[in-house]
Amino acid sequence: MRCYSWNVNGIRAVARKGLLPWKQLPRADVFCLQETKAHVEQLDPEVAEPKGWHAYYSTTQRKGYSGVAIISRKEPDEVIEGLGVRKLDQEGRVLRARYGDLLVISAYFPKSQPEGPRFEYKLDFCRGMRRFLKKQIDSGLNVLLMGDYNIAHEPIDLARPKQNLQNPGFLPEERSWMSRYLKSGFHDVFRERNPDLEGAYSWWSYRFGVREKNIGWRIDYGTVNTALLDRVTDAAIHPNITGSDHCPVSVRLK
Repeated sequence: MRCYSWNVNGIRAVARKGLLPWKQLPRADVFCLQETKAHVEQLDPEVAEPKGWHAYYSTTQRKGYSGVAIISRKEPDEVIEGLGVRKLDQEGRVLRARYGDLLVISAYFPKSQPEGPRFEYKLDFCRGMRRFLKKQIDSGLNVLLMGDYNIAHEPIDLARPKQNLQNPGFLPEERSWMSRYLKSGFHDVFRERNPDLEGAYSWWSYRFGVREKNIGWRIDYGTVNTALLDRVTDAAIHPNITGSDHCPVSVRLK
């Protein structure tokens, strides 16, 4: 199973550019998309129901905002929206698909602020996600959490760490949660396989020349629980895939 995660920053915009994920990455088995920014009724048929794929979208009441999707070759055994916590499920940020004992999750973590309600909401979401995942594993499932975490975990995960110490996405509280999450039985498989690889980023500002100079952040991840780790055969970042300010990341399972 080749599973890709991509914050498309507007699925309709990507479609207009002719850069839909399944056209750029035809060997994929599952796409976990974030920030789709569209309700299904707003999508053209080739996006809402692409031929040869099973497509599932989760949206918020607010149009043009947030939203996640799972596009899968194989029909999942079940697809469920959210984490089961009303406070955290109002912005269309989580969609989960189960294939036997494997739970694949597309997640769009909130962006934070140095202070204020969105900062607390981000931390609540992170804590809620960790509690949810623990329940799934305790129930006998394996978990592949794909998505835009909106956190650069370590200095190696962004081009200019010293200049961003107090900026959202690299705040101490966010990084601390990520550390606790990874110590609780989950694995950032890309970094574990590439511990010293610098310049591996998944997001760049739209400012002129930033992506060309690779002044980026690694904030998109695929993480797995320990029991699933031996089934991971590859983890990669795909900076040459364009259409968004993010690029896809992937995890391959045997």
